[in-house]
Amino acid sequence: GVKNGVVQDKLWLPGICKLRTLRDQGFFGKILGVRAEFGYWVFSGHAPDQPPQRPSWNYRSEDGGGMMTDMFCHWDYLINDLFGPIDRVLAHKTTDIAERIDESGEPYLCTADDSAYAIFVLKNGLTCQFNSSWSTRVRRDDLLTIQVDGTEGSAVAGLRDCWVQSLSATPRPIWNPDVPQPIQFYDNWQKLPNPTDYENAFKVQWELFIRHCVEDTEFPWTISSAAAGVRLAEAGAISAREKIWVTL
Repeated sequence: GVKNGVVQDKLWLPGICKLRTLRDQGFFGKILGVRAEFGYWVFSGHAPDQPPQRPSWNYRSEDGGGMMTDMFCHWDYLINDLFGPIDRVLAHKTTDIAERIDESGEPYLCTADDSAYAIFVLKNGLTCQFNSSWSTRVRRDDLLTIQVDGTEGSAVAGLRDCWVQSLSATPRPIWNPDVPQPIQFYDNWQKLPNPTDYENAFKVQWELFIRHCVEDTEFPWTISSAAAGVRLAEAGAISAREKIWVTL
């Protein structure tokens, strides 16, 4: 057969690699839940000194744009690799910014979603919540953070770094809004070191594909796996439109 492959680069980001190692070493105990925050503020282009960081087609559904179409494909392979296959999805999407400025300096109407929210329930029963937005301002460790909570510990992975908190290092907060918060919650997290020199994620997968072509090594990241990502994006769109759970 014809050897084929698709780019699924985020699997080899240093932060994701560290998260995978924690899982394989049993750091979490029983994994209880996953929550991810992705996105940043993309300027509309109306202010001359704040040009948009993304192309205009991203915000036109007729040109294939949209947060759900873009990012659910990534969430599919990330979740499947780290936690297991997705069983069903409940999603919602919005167009927050109605007008933006295109590459020629002309205003255009945004017809695609720039924010998408989803609950993914996996076949093993695990719940994953993913918020994705191009109309949010970052107050977290990175443009993408994935928090995994388990009985024995939790971890928060960004693109390159990963922070952990074991059960023994977990503080004991008490709800009392009448006094200033006495706990500095970030202080109870430990940043993991880099155990190796991480290569560029695209390069890593490209080398694996070359070995697959030349040496016939295993390469599961094929067109069929990409189709699974498209299926999830389409299921998310149906869920958002009809306001229902959609089983894959």
